[in-house]
Amino acid sequence: MTTAADPFRIRPAKWPDDLEAIRACFSAYVDWLGEDLSFQGYANELDTLPGLYAPPAGALLLAVDAVSRDQVLGCVAVRPLEIGHGRRRACEMKRLFVWPEARGRGVSRALVRHVVQKAEEAGYDEMLLDTLPRMLAAIGLYTSEGFVPTEPYYHNPLGGTIYMTKRLHDM
Repeated sequence: MTTAADPFRIRPAKWPDDLEAIRACFSAYVDWLGEDLSFQGYANELDTLPGLYAPPAGALLLAVDAVSRDQVLGCVAVRPLEIGHGRRRACEMKRLFVWPEARGRGVSRALVRHVVQKAEEAGYDEMLLDTLPRMLAAIGLYTSEGFVPTEPYYHNPLGGTIYMTKRLHDM
């Protein structure tokens, strides 16, 4: 997903060096979303980073400009998910965000592909996510990367929440 014209790379976040960049991405995402995420424990999530996103069960990835090596273009995270009996070993993709000035360069797709790969490497069988109906570009991206609609795996009070899943390993 890197071209000579738009070079970027995806790398794991470094702790504590990348903490402020991660917080900035997460905060910008929540501001853009314009929804109250207190039902997800968002304030605690931000205060305890990396928290559930810590390796080896989780991951937090950054897209960075390959030329400057400092400019963060976006982020994505994955965390383990406890969703009850009958489900495969599952994880959840969270906080996919690309700064507006970096959009249109394939950064989101690269982040999704890398976080899926990290989840597979961690031994997960299924990746879940939730999104909102107004996030059409995200829904299109997830669908093109093999995610399909699924039943709710937790209660999200935001109206019309769409739940999606991707099988990571053949059973």
